[in-house]
Amino acid sequence: YRHWMENIKDWCISRQLWWGQRIPAYYLPKGGYVVAETAEEALALAREKTGDAALQLGDLRQDEDVLDTWFSSWLWPISVFDGIRNPDNEEIRYYYPTADLVTGPDIIFFWVARMIMAGYEYRGEKPFGNVYFTGIVRDKIGRKMSKQLGNSPDPLDLIAQYGADGMRVAMLLSSSAGNDVMFDEALCEQGRNFGNKIWNAYRLVNGWTVDGTLAQSDNDRLAGEWFRQMLRRAVAELDGDFGSYRISEAFMLLYKLFWDDFSGWYLEMIKPAYGAPIDPRTVDEAKGFFDALLRLLHPFMPFVTEEIWQDLAPRAAGESIMVARQPQADEQADEALLARFELVKETITAVRNIRKQKNLPQREALTLEVIADANYPADYAPVLTKMANLSAIERVAEKDAAAAAFIVKTTQYFVPLGDRIDREAEIAKLGEELTYYEGFLQSVERKLSNERFVQSAPAAVVDKERVKKADAEAKIAAIREQLAALN
Repeated sequence: YRHWMENIKDWCISRQLWWGQRIPAYYLPKGGYVVAETAEEALALAREKTGDAALQLGDLRQDEDVLDTWFSSWLWPISVFDGIRNPDNEEIRYYYPTADLVTGPDIIFFWVARMIMAGYEYRGEKPFGNVYFTGIVRDKIGRKMSKQLGNSPDPLDLIAQYGADGMRVAMLLSSSAGNDVMFDEALCEQGRNFGNKIWNAYRLVNGWTVDGTLAQSDNDRLAGEWFRQMLRRAVAELDGDFGSYRISEAFMLLYKLFWDDFSGWYLEMIKPAYGAPIDPRTVDEAKGFFDALLRLLHPFMPFVTEEIWQDLAPRAAGESIMVARQPQADEQADEALLARFELVKETITAVRNIRKQKNLPQREALTLEVIADANYPADYAPVLTKMANLSAIERVAEKDAAAAAFIVKTTQYFVPLGDRIDREAEIAKLGEELTYYEGFLQSVERKLSNERFVQSAPAAVVDKERVKKADAEAKIAAIREQLAALN
Protein backbone atom coordinates (compact mmCIF):
# COMPACT_ATOMS: atom_id res chain seq x y z
CA TYR A 1 0.00 0.00 0.00
CA ARG A 2 2.77 2.47 0.90
CA HIS A 3 4.70 1.58 -2.24
CA TRP A 4 1.63 2.34 -4.34
CA MET A 5 0.91 5.60 -2.54
CA GLU A 6 4.50 6.88 -2.63
CA ASN A 7 5.44 5.76 -6.16
CA ILE A 8 2.46 6.98 -8.15
CA LYS A 9 2.55 6.15 -11.84
CA ASP A 10 0.05 6.34 -14.67
CA TRP A 11 -2.03 3.26 -15.24
CA CYS A 12 -3.88 2.14 -18.34
CA ILE A 13 -7.50 3.21 -18.10
CA SER A 14 -8.85 1.12 -20.98
CA ARG A 15 -9.40 -2.59 -21.44
CA GLN A 16 -10.33 -4.70 -24.44
CA LEU A 17 -13.30 -6.46 -22.87
CA TRP A 18 -16.81 -7.26 -24.04
CA TRP A 19 -18.40 -5.80 -20.91
CA GLY A 20 -17.92 -2.76 -18.73
CA GLN A 21 -18.40 0.99 -19.04
CA ARG A 22 -17.44 2.12 -22.55
CA ILE A 23 -15.10 5.08 -22.81
CA PRO A 24 -17.36 8.08 -23.70
CA ALA A 25 -15.12 9.30 -26.54
CA TYR A 26 -16.69 9.68 -30.00
CA TYR A 27 -14.45 9.86 -33.08
CA LEU A 28 -15.30 12.30 -35.90
CA PRO A 29 -15.43 11.26 -39.58
CA LYS A 30 -12.47 13.46 -40.58
CA GLY A 31 -10.35 13.02 -37.43
CA GLY A 32 -10.54 14.31 -33.90
CA TYR A 33 -13.00 13.37 -31.19
CA VAL A 34 -15.45 14.69 -28.63
CA VAL A 35 -16.24 13.45 -25.10
CA ALA A 36 -19.78 13.53 -23.73
CA GLU A 37 -22.03 11.80 -21.22
CA THR A 38 -24.59 10.76 -23.86
CA ALA A 39 -24.60 10.08 -27.59
CA GLU A 40 -26.98 13.01 -28.14
CA GLU A 41 -24.61 15.40 -26.35
CA ALA A 42 -21.70 13.96 -28.36
CA LEU A 43 -23.56 14.68 -31.62
CA ALA A 44 -24.23 18.27 -30.59
CA LEU A 45 -20.58 18.79 -29.66
CA ALA A 46 -19.44 17.17 -32.95
CA ARG A 47 -21.64 19.48 -35.04
CA GLU A 48 -20.31 22.46 -33.12
CA LYS A 49 -16.67 21.36 -33.44
CA THR A 50 -16.83 20.56 -37.17
CA GLY A 51 -19.31 23.22 -38.17
CA ASP A 52 -21.23 20.53 -40.07
CA ALA A 53 -24.88 20.70 -39.02
CA ALA A 54 -25.69 17.72 -41.25
CA LEU A 55 -23.70 15.26 -39.12
CA GLN A 56 -25.73 12.29 -37.88
CA LEU A 57 -25.15 9.95 -34.96
CA GLY A 58 -24.21 7.17 -37.38
CA ASP A 59 -21.29 9.29 -38.55
CA LEU A 60 -19.67 9.08 -35.13
CA ARG A 61 -17.81 6.05 -33.79
CA GLN A 62 -17.64 5.51 -30.03
CA ASP A 63 -14.40 4.07 -28.65
CA GLU A 64 -14.70 0.28 -28.51
CA ASP A 65 -12.70 -0.09 -25.29
CA VAL A 66 -14.20 -0.07 -21.82
CA LEU A 67 -12.89 1.70 -18.77
CA ASP A 68 -10.60 -0.17 -16.40
CA THR A 69 -12.54 -2.63 -14.21
CA TRP A 70 -11.57 -0.68 -11.11
CA PHE A 71 -12.79 2.64 -12.49
CA SER A 72 -16.29 2.03 -11.17
CA SER A 73 -15.14 -0.09 -8.23
CA TRP A 74 -13.12 2.72 -6.69
CA LEU A 75 -16.32 4.72 -6.29
CA TRP A 76 -18.09 1.85 -4.51
CA PRO A 77 -18.08 3.27 -0.93
CA ILE A 78 -19.69 6.44 -2.33
CA SER A 79 -21.88 5.18 -5.17
CA VAL A 80 -23.53 2.45 -3.07
CA PHE A 81 -25.25 5.29 -1.17
CA ASP A 82 -25.82 7.36 -4.35
CA GLY A 83 -23.17 9.79 -3.15
CA ILE A 84 -21.97 10.80 -6.62
CA ARG A 85 -25.31 11.93 -8.03
CA ASN A 86 -26.71 13.03 -4.68
CA PRO A 87 -23.63 13.89 -2.57
CA ASP A 88 -25.42 15.12 0.56
CA ASN A 89 -28.21 12.56 0.94
CA GLU A 90 -29.17 11.15 4.34
CA GLU A 91 -27.73 7.66 3.79
CA ILE A 92 -24.23 8.72 2.79
CA ARG A 93 -24.06 11.25 5.61
CA TYR A 94 -24.93 8.42 8.05
CA TYR A 95 -22.85 5.56 6.61
CA TYR A 96 -19.77 7.31 5.19
CA PRO A 97 -17.07 6.67 6.27
CA THR A 98 -17.74 3.09 7.33
CA ALA A 99 -15.78 1.22 9.99
CA ASP A 100 -14.32 -1.81 8.22
CA LEU A 101 -13.53 -3.07 4.74
CA VAL A 102 -13.05 -6.83 4.33
CA THR A 103 -11.15 -7.91 1.23
CA GLY A 104 -8.27 -10.00 -0.11
CA PRO A 105 -4.63 -8.88 -0.06
CA ASP A 106 -4.23 -9.38 -3.80
CA ILE A 107 -6.26 -6.26 -4.66
CA ILE A 108 -4.71 -3.72 -2.30
CA PHE A 109 -3.40 -1.70 -5.24
CA PHE A 110 -6.27 -2.18 -7.64
CA TRP A 111 -9.16 -1.50 -5.30
CA VAL A 112 -8.25 -0.45 -1.76
CA ALA A 113 -5.83 2.31 -2.71
CA ARG A 114 -8.15 3.71 -5.37
CA MET A 115 -11.14 3.77 -3.02
CA ILE A 116 -9.05 5.81 -0.61
CA MET A 117 -8.00 8.18 -3.41
CA ALA A 118 -11.60 8.61 -4.56
CA GLY A 119 -12.78 9.08 -0.99
CA TYR A 120 -10.48 12.03 -0.42
CA GLU A 121 -11.16 13.42 -3.91
CA TYR A 122 -14.96 13.32 -3.85
CA ARG A 123 -15.80 13.29 -0.13
CA GLY A 124 -12.76 14.90 1.44
CA GLU A 125 -12.21 12.01 3.88
CA LYS A 126 -11.21 8.37 4.02
CA PRO A 127 -13.90 5.81 3.07
CA PHE A 128 -13.19 3.37 5.94
CA GLY A 129 -11.22 3.15 9.17
CA ASN A 130 -9.82 -0.41 9.01
CA VAL A 131 -9.00 -2.89 6.25
CA TYR A 132 -9.25 -6.58 7.20
CA PHE A 133 -7.49 -8.87 4.74
CA THR A 134 -8.84 -12.39 4.42
CA GLY A 135 -6.40 -15.03 3.26
CA ILE A 136 -6.41 -16.51 -0.21
CA VAL A 137 -8.29 -19.82 -0.13
CA ARG A 138 -6.00 -22.71 -1.01
CA ASP A 139 -6.51 -26.46 -1.06
CA LYS A 140 -4.96 -28.72 1.56
CA ILE A 141 -1.72 -29.05 -0.46
CA GLY A 142 -1.34 -25.29 -0.81
CA ARG A 143 -2.60 -24.65 -4.35
CA LYS A 144 -4.77 -21.59 -4.93
CA MET A 145 -8.31 -22.70 -5.63
CA SER A 146 -9.32 -22.14 -9.22
CA LYS A 147 -11.70 -23.44 -11.86
CA GLN A 148 -8.75 -24.33 -14.07
CA LEU A 149 -7.27 -26.70 -11.47
CA GLY A 150 -10.69 -28.06 -10.58
CA ASN A 151 -9.81 -27.97 -6.89
CA SER A 152 -12.55 -25.60 -5.80
CA PRO A 153 -15.56 -27.35 -4.20
CA ASP A 154 -19.07 -26.06 -4.76
CA PRO A 155 -20.09 -24.39 -1.50
CA LEU A 156 -23.74 -25.36 -2.05
CA ASP A 157 -22.70 -29.03 -2.18
CA LEU A 158 -20.74 -28.61 1.07
CA ILE A 159 -23.72 -26.92 2.71
CA ALA A 160 -26.00 -29.73 1.59
CA GLN A 161 -23.64 -32.30 3.11
CA TYR A 162 -22.40 -30.57 6.25
CA GLY A 163 -24.74 -27.64 6.83
CA ALA A 164 -24.02 -23.94 6.45
CA ASP A 165 -22.74 -23.69 10.02
CA GLY A 166 -20.40 -26.63 9.42
CA MET A 167 -18.87 -24.96 6.39
CA ARG A 168 -18.47 -21.64 8.24
CA VAL A 169 -16.65 -23.45 11.05
CA ALA A 170 -14.33 -25.09 8.50
CA MET A 171 -13.32 -21.67 7.18
CA LEU A 172 -12.65 -20.42 10.71
CA LEU A 173 -10.66 -23.49 11.70
CA SER A 174 -8.44 -23.25 8.64
CA SER A 175 -7.56 -19.55 8.78
CA SER A 176 -6.03 -16.99 11.06
CA ALA A 177 -5.83 -13.24 10.58
CA GLY A 178 -3.78 -12.28 7.54
CA ASN A 179 -2.87 -15.86 6.57
CA ASP A 180 -4.02 -17.95 3.63
CA VAL A 181 -6.92 -20.33 4.18
CA MET A 182 -5.75 -23.95 3.83
CA PHE A 183 -9.15 -25.47 3.17
CA ASP A 184 -9.80 -29.16 3.76
CA GLU A 185 -13.26 -30.68 3.40
CA ALA A 186 -12.59 -32.77 6.52
CA LEU A 187 -12.87 -29.54 8.52
CA CYS A 188 -16.50 -29.25 7.38
CA GLU A 189 -17.15 -32.56 9.09
CA GLN A 190 -15.51 -31.21 12.25
CA GLY A 191 -17.79 -28.18 12.01
CA ARG A 192 -20.86 -30.39 11.64
CA ASN A 193 -19.73 -32.44 14.64
CA PHE A 194 -19.45 -29.27 16.71
CA GLY A 195 -23.00 -28.36 15.74
CA ASN A 196 -24.09 -31.83 16.86
CA LYS A 197 -22.23 -31.30 20.14
CA ILE A 198 -24.25 -28.14 20.79
CA TRP A 199 -27.52 -29.95 19.97
CA ASN A 200 -26.68 -32.90 22.23
CA ALA A 201 -25.69 -30.62 25.11
CA TYR A 202 -29.03 -28.86 24.79
CA ARG A 203 -30.93 -32.15 24.66
CA LEU A 204 -29.15 -33.22 27.85
CA VAL A 205 -30.01 -30.04 29.77
CA ASN A 206 -33.54 -29.90 28.38
CA GLY A 207 -34.18 -33.54 29.29
CA TRP A 208 -33.52 -33.29 33.03
CA THR A 209 -36.42 -33.71 35.43
CA VAL A 210 -36.65 -30.78 37.83
CA ASP A 211 -37.74 -31.31 41.45
CA GLY A 212 -38.73 -27.98 42.99
CA THR A 213 -38.25 -29.32 46.52
CA LEU A 214 -34.53 -30.03 46.04
CA ALA A 215 -31.88 -27.62 47.31
CA GLN A 216 -28.72 -26.98 45.33
CA SER A 217 -25.84 -29.23 46.34
CA ASP A 218 -22.38 -27.94 47.23
CA ASN A 219 -21.03 -29.67 44.13
CA ASP A 220 -23.46 -27.88 41.82
CA ARG A 221 -22.88 -24.54 43.57
CA LEU A 222 -19.10 -24.84 43.17
CA ALA A 223 -19.49 -25.90 39.53
CA GLY A 224 -21.59 -22.80 38.81
CA GLU A 225 -19.14 -20.49 40.56
CA TRP A 226 -16.27 -21.92 38.51
CA PHE A 227 -17.98 -21.74 35.11
CA ARG A 228 -19.20 -18.19 35.75
CA GLN A 229 -15.56 -17.15 36.13
CA MET A 230 -14.58 -19.09 32.99
CA LEU A 231 -17.28 -17.23 31.09
CA ARG A 232 -16.07 -13.86 32.39
CA ARG A 233 -12.51 -14.62 31.36
CA ALA A 234 -13.62 -15.77 27.90
CA VAL A 235 -15.74 -12.66 27.27
CA ALA A 236 -12.80 -10.41 28.19
CA GLU A 237 -10.48 -12.37 25.86
CA LEU A 238 -13.07 -12.23 23.08
CA ASP A 239 -13.25 -8.46 23.35
CA GLY A 240 -9.49 -8.34 22.81
CA ASP A 241 -9.64 -10.76 19.87
CA PHE A 242 -12.41 -8.84 18.13
CA GLY A 243 -10.64 -5.53 18.78
CA SER A 244 -7.54 -6.95 17.08
CA TYR A 245 -9.52 -8.68 14.28
CA ARG A 246 -8.39 -12.14 15.40
CA ILE A 247 -11.66 -13.70 14.26
CA SER A 248 -10.47 -17.31 14.01
CA GLU A 249 -8.79 -17.08 17.41
CA ALA A 250 -12.04 -15.76 18.88
CA PHE A 251 -13.92 -18.75 17.51
CA MET A 252 -11.32 -21.25 18.76
CA LEU A 253 -11.63 -19.74 22.23
CA LEU A 254 -15.40 -20.35 22.17
CA TYR A 255 -14.98 -23.79 20.61
CA LYS A 256 -12.82 -24.92 23.53
CA LEU A 257 -15.00 -23.13 26.08
CA PHE A 258 -18.11 -24.97 24.90
CA TRP A 259 -16.61 -28.36 24.08
CA ASP A 260 -14.11 -28.76 26.92
CA ASP A 261 -15.18 -26.52 29.78
CA PHE A 262 -18.97 -26.37 29.43
CA SER A 263 -19.73 -29.83 28.03
CA GLY A 264 -16.71 -31.80 29.25
CA TRP A 265 -16.55 -30.40 32.78
CA TYR A 266 -19.47 -28.22 33.87
CA LEU A 267 -22.33 -30.38 32.53
CA GLU A 268 -20.61 -33.52 33.80
CA MET A 269 -20.27 -31.95 37.25
CA ILE A 270 -23.93 -31.03 37.58
CA LYS A 271 -25.44 -33.99 35.67
CA PRO A 272 -27.73 -35.94 38.03
CA ALA A 273 -27.52 -39.70 38.37
CA TYR A 274 -29.45 -41.67 35.76
CA GLY A 275 -33.17 -41.18 36.30
CA ALA A 276 -32.65 -38.83 39.26
CA PRO A 277 -34.11 -35.29 39.36
CA ILE A 278 -32.16 -32.04 39.62
CA ASP A 279 -32.81 -28.87 41.61
CA PRO A 280 -34.34 -25.83 39.83
CA ARG A 281 -31.55 -23.39 40.73
CA THR A 282 -28.89 -25.50 39.00
CA VAL A 283 -31.05 -25.97 35.88
CA ASP A 284 -31.77 -22.23 35.65
CA GLU A 285 -28.08 -21.49 36.06
CA ALA A 286 -27.13 -24.02 33.37
CA LYS A 287 -29.68 -22.58 30.94
CA GLY A 288 -28.39 -19.08 31.69
CA PHE A 289 -24.87 -20.20 30.77
CA PHE A 290 -26.24 -21.91 27.66
CA ASP A 291 -28.00 -18.70 26.62
CA ALA A 292 -24.77 -16.70 26.99
CA LEU A 293 -22.77 -19.28 25.03
CA LEU A 294 -25.30 -19.28 22.18
CA ARG A 295 -25.13 -15.49 21.93
CA LEU A 296 -21.33 -15.62 21.86
CA LEU A 297 -21.32 -18.36 19.20
CA HIS A 298 -24.04 -16.80 17.05
CA PRO A 299 -21.77 -14.69 14.77
CA PHE A 300 -19.90 -17.86 13.87
CA MET A 301 -22.75 -20.40 13.78
CA PRO A 302 -25.94 -18.40 13.16
CA PHE A 303 -28.36 -21.20 12.31
CA VAL A 304 -27.97 -23.76 15.08
CA THR A 305 -27.67 -21.02 17.71
CA GLU A 306 -30.86 -19.26 16.55
CA GLU A 307 -32.79 -22.54 16.51
CA ILE A 308 -31.78 -23.56 20.04
CA TRP A 309 -32.07 -20.04 21.45
CA GLN A 310 -35.67 -19.81 20.27
CA ASP A 311 -36.46 -23.06 22.11
CA LEU A 312 -34.40 -22.33 25.23
CA ALA A 313 -36.93 -19.88 26.70
CA PRO A 314 -40.22 -18.23 25.67
CA ARG A 315 -39.58 -15.51 23.06
CA ALA A 316 -41.72 -12.62 21.87
CA ALA A 317 -42.93 -12.53 18.27
CA GLY A 318 -40.09 -11.41 16.02
CA GLU A 319 -37.47 -11.71 18.76
CA SER A 320 -34.15 -13.01 17.44
CA ILE A 321 -30.74 -13.90 18.77
CA MET A 322 -29.36 -11.74 15.94
CA VAL A 323 -30.23 -8.61 17.89
CA ALA A 324 -29.82 -10.03 21.40
CA ARG A 325 -27.12 -8.25 23.39
CA GLN A 326 -23.75 -10.01 23.61
CA PRO A 327 -22.59 -10.99 27.11
CA GLN A 328 -20.48 -8.23 28.64
CA ALA A 329 -17.29 -8.43 30.70
CA ASP A 330 -18.94 -6.68 33.65
CA GLU A 331 -16.08 -7.50 36.01
CA GLN A 332 -12.75 -9.30 35.95
CA ALA A 333 -12.61 -13.06 36.34
CA ASP A 334 -11.42 -14.44 39.67
CA GLU A 335 -8.09 -15.82 38.47
CA ALA A 336 -7.25 -17.23 41.92
CA LEU A 337 -10.44 -19.32 41.85
CA LEU A 338 -9.69 -20.51 38.32
CA ALA A 339 -6.13 -21.46 39.24
CA ARG A 340 -7.47 -23.36 42.25
CA PHE A 341 -9.92 -25.25 40.10
CA GLU A 342 -7.15 -26.28 37.69
CA LEU A 343 -5.68 -28.23 40.61
CA VAL A 344 -9.06 -29.94 41.03
CA LYS A 345 -9.19 -30.89 37.35
CA GLU A 346 -5.64 -32.21 37.43
CA THR A 347 -6.44 -34.31 40.50
CA ILE A 348 -9.59 -35.78 38.91
CA THR A 349 -7.65 -36.58 35.72
CA ALA A 350 -4.92 -38.30 37.74
CA VAL A 351 -7.44 -40.52 39.55
CA ARG A 352 -9.04 -41.42 36.21
CA ASN A 353 -5.62 -42.29 34.80
CA ILE A 354 -5.00 -44.63 37.74
CA ARG A 355 -8.32 -46.35 37.00
CA LYS A 356 -7.24 -46.81 33.40
CA GLN A 357 -3.75 -48.03 34.24
CA LYS A 358 -4.99 -50.47 36.91
CA ASN A 359 -8.10 -51.56 35.00
CA LEU A 360 -10.39 -50.42 37.80
CA PRO A 361 -14.05 -50.07 36.73
CA GLN A 362 -15.53 -46.57 36.83
CA ARG A 363 -18.48 -47.72 38.94
CA GLU A 364 -16.15 -48.83 41.75
CA ALA A 365 -15.82 -46.00 44.27
CA LEU A 366 -12.26 -45.39 45.44
CA THR A 367 -10.73 -43.85 48.53
CA LEU A 368 -8.38 -40.92 48.00
CA GLU A 369 -5.73 -40.15 50.60
CA VAL A 370 -4.02 -36.77 50.66
CA ILE A 371 -1.12 -35.20 52.53
CA ALA A 372 -2.71 -31.75 52.58
CA ASP A 373 -0.65 -28.63 52.03
CA ALA A 374 -1.33 -25.12 50.72
CA ASN A 375 -2.05 -26.45 47.22
CA TYR A 376 -4.72 -28.91 48.31
CA PRO A 377 -8.13 -27.50 47.17
CA ALA A 378 -10.07 -28.72 50.21
CA ASP A 379 -13.05 -26.46 49.45
CA TYR A 380 -13.64 -28.44 46.22
CA ALA A 381 -13.89 -31.82 47.94
CA PRO A 382 -17.53 -32.26 46.77
CA VAL A 383 -16.43 -31.88 43.14
CA LEU A 384 -13.51 -34.26 43.60
CA THR A 385 -15.80 -36.83 45.22
CA LYS A 386 -18.36 -36.79 42.41
CA MET A 387 -16.12 -36.44 39.36
CA ALA A 388 -13.53 -39.01 40.48
CA ASN A 389 -16.21 -41.31 42.00
CA LEU A 390 -14.70 -41.39 45.46
CA SER A 391 -16.18 -43.02 48.55
CA ALA A 392 -14.06 -40.81 50.79
CA ILE A 393 -11.21 -38.30 50.87
CA GLU A 394 -8.96 -38.91 53.86
CA ARG A 395 -6.18 -36.68 55.12
CA VAL A 396 -3.10 -38.66 56.14
CA ALA A 397 0.25 -37.71 57.61
CA GLU A 398 2.38 -40.44 56.05
CA LYS A 399 2.75 -41.92 52.60
CA ASP A 400 1.13 -45.20 51.66
CA ALA A 401 3.75 -47.36 49.96
CA ALA A 402 1.11 -49.82 48.73
CA ALA A 403 -0.98 -47.13 47.08
CA ALA A 404 -0.89 -45.67 43.59
CA ALA A 405 0.54 -42.21 44.15
CA PHE A 406 0.55 -38.97 42.19
CA ILE A 407 1.43 -35.34 42.82
CA VAL A 408 -0.50 -32.23 41.80
CA LYS A 409 1.75 -29.20 42.10
CA THR A 410 3.15 -29.95 45.61
CA THR A 411 0.23 -31.98 47.02
CA GLN A 412 0.71 -35.74 47.36
CA TYR A 413 -2.23 -38.05 46.72
CA PHE A 414 -2.62 -41.80 47.16
CA VAL A 415 -5.22 -44.28 45.92
CA PRO A 416 -5.06 -47.41 48.13
CA LEU A 417 -5.07 -50.51 45.95
CA GLY A 418 -4.48 -53.28 48.48
CA ASP A 419 -2.88 -56.24 46.72
CA ARG A 420 -3.80 -54.91 43.27
CA ILE A 421 -0.60 -52.89 42.88
CA ASP A 422 2.24 -54.21 40.72
CA ARG A 423 5.23 -53.14 42.82
CA GLU A 424 7.85 -53.62 40.06
CA ALA A 425 5.78 -51.73 37.48
CA GLU A 426 5.18 -48.93 39.97
CA ILE A 427 8.92 -48.66 40.71
CA ALA A 428 9.67 -48.51 36.97
CA LYS A 429 7.06 -45.82 36.41
CA LEU A 430 8.31 -43.71 39.31
CA GLY A 431 11.87 -44.11 38.01
CA GLU A 432 10.84 -42.65 34.65
CA GLU A 433 9.08 -39.75 36.36
CA LEU A 434 12.14 -39.09 38.52
CA THR A 435 14.40 -38.96 35.47
CA TYR A 436 12.06 -36.52 33.76
CA TYR A 437 11.75 -34.13 36.70
CA GLU A 438 15.49 -34.20 37.41
CA GLY A 439 16.15 -33.17 33.80
CA PHE A 440 13.47 -30.51 34.00
CA LEU A 441 14.97 -29.15 37.23
CA GLN A 442 18.41 -28.94 35.63
CA SER A 443 17.07 -26.90 32.71
CA VAL A 444 15.33 -24.46 35.08
CA GLU A 445 18.42 -24.15 37.28
CA ARG A 446 20.56 -23.38 34.22
CA LYS A 447 18.20 -20.59 33.29
CA LEU A 448 18.15 -19.14 36.81
CA SER A 449 21.94 -19.35 37.09
CA ASN A 450 22.24 -17.18 33.99
CA GLU A 451 22.75 -13.68 35.43
CA ARG A 452 21.87 -12.04 32.12
CA PHE A 453 18.47 -13.76 32.11
CA VAL A 454 17.73 -12.93 35.75
CA GLN A 455 18.66 -9.25 35.29
CA SER A 456 17.08 -8.58 31.88
CA ALA A 457 13.93 -10.75 31.95
CA PRO A 458 10.72 -9.27 33.44
CA ALA A 459 10.33 -9.98 37.14
CA ALA A 460 7.14 -11.99 36.53
CA VAL A 461 9.02 -14.32 34.13
CA VAL A 462 11.85 -14.87 36.62
CA ASP A 463 9.35 -15.52 39.44
CA LYS A 464 7.57 -18.08 37.26
CA GLU A 465 10.84 -19.95 36.73
CA ARG A 466 11.46 -19.96 40.49
CA VAL A 467 8.00 -21.44 41.08
CA LYS A 468 8.79 -24.14 38.49
CA LYS A 469 12.02 -24.91 40.38
CA ALA A 470 10.24 -25.24 43.73
CA ASP A 471 7.49 -27.44 42.24
CA ALA A 472 10.05 -29.71 40.56
CA GLU A 473 12.06 -30.07 43.77
CA ALA A 474 8.89 -31.00 45.69
CA LYS A 475 7.93 -33.61 43.09
CA ILE A 476 11.45 -35.11 43.08
CA ALA A 477 11.48 -35.37 46.87
CA ALA A 478 8.06 -37.03 46.90
CA ILE A 479 9.00 -39.53 44.17
CA ARG A 480 12.19 -40.47 45.99
CA GLU A 481 10.21 -41.08 49.18
CA GLN A 482 7.74 -43.25 47.30
CA LEU A 483 10.56 -45.27 45.75
CA ALA A 484 12.19 -45.72 49.15
CA ALA A 485 8.91 -46.97 50.61
CA LEU A 486 8.32 -49.39 47.72
CA ASN A 487 11.87 -50.71 47.97
